[in-house]
Amino acid sequence: MSHVAIIDYGMGNLRSVSRALEKAAEGKKISIKITNNPQVIKAAERVVFPGVGAIRDCMQELRNLNLESTIRECAANKPFLGVCLGMQALFEFSEENEGTPCFGIVPGKVCHFSTNQLSLKIPHMGWNIVHQQYNHPLWQDIPQNSRFYFVHSYYIVPQQSSLITGTTDYITTFASAFTQKNIFLAQFHPEKSQQLGVQFLTNFLTWNGTT
Repeated sequence: MSHVAIIDYGMGNLRSVSRALEKAAEGKKISIKITNNPQVIKAAERVVFPGVGAIRDCMQELRNLNLESTIRECAANKPFLGVCLGMQALFEFSEENEGTPCFGIVPGKVCHFSTNQLSLKIPHMGWNIVHQQYNHPLWQDIPQNSRFYFVHSYYIVPQQSSLITGTTDYITTFASAFTQKNIFLAQFHPEKSQQLGVQFLTNFLTWNGTT
């Protein structure tokens, strides 16, 4: 039995993420568990770090639960999926809340969408195209320029642009997917992205953490 841990720090649509992963795991010997227990998270073969909300609250709750070192350890040695706020938290710094230090596992920062002449609404909310920058196991059986569901006001600006795995256009062209070794980060919400989201999570459940 393979185990997948969904990090529970009191923020985010954890049940939706769990249900989507359970659907992706149908017919497979895989256990999905929502947990804030460091030992359970460390023992899992794969880890999902989801989230919605404010980055400062996220970092504070992780500290309160003593999960910082656990996330660092898991992000270093096993297939690790960060979604939305769970993506942004792995970078060095976010402009949110007048500036918030984050984990710094991935070099780069998180920026707010600037005002725009097109009068596009912020947050960026709804379906949008993800353009795959190169082949990756998590893109298997997902057509180029597929649509995924987004809800966010901030976007990542990584130092290593060569590791951007997917891009999306909204106000600017931003990195909507990023890979660093065994870490895959997605700004979109696979759990809200219907069948393609399930396919994405199915790919994650079989990914060995290499590209």
